[in-house]
Amino acid sequence: MNRTLLIIKPDATERNLLGHIIGRLERARFKIVAMKMVNLTEPEARSFYAVHEGKPFIDSLVEFMTSGPVVPMVLEKDGAVTHLRTLVGATDPAKADCGTVRNEIGLDVQKNSVHASDSDENAAKEIAFFFDAV
Repeated sequence: MNRTLLIIKPDATERNLLGHIIGRLERARFKIVAMKMVNLTEPEARSFYAVHEGKPFIDSLVEFMTSGPVVPMVLEKDGAVTHLRTLVGATDPAKADCGTVRNEIGLDVQKNSVHASDSDENAAKEIAFFFDAV
């Protein structure tokens, strides 16, 4: 079994879509290993998205990710990263395949409702950012 991280973003928590997203994950046979609701501080959001530092969208991304609660969760499944990335779809909801989470509920490139780790290596780092030994 592999693990990955998914974050339900502030646009989805504000629209009360937690149950919808969790239901999609469960129907796709992901096991939820850990989950919590947190409010990221500006330094935490900058640290989490440090890979984007210097890019023109970093300030608006940090502002968005600190605008309301987020729900990080550790998911487990064989091929977890690949399967989750397929389930959530492309970053831009307008370009995401029909039936993906982002196509269905994402609003725009930033308010795309979920973050999903893009590799096993990043998943391990991102899980450790939010959760102690899980």
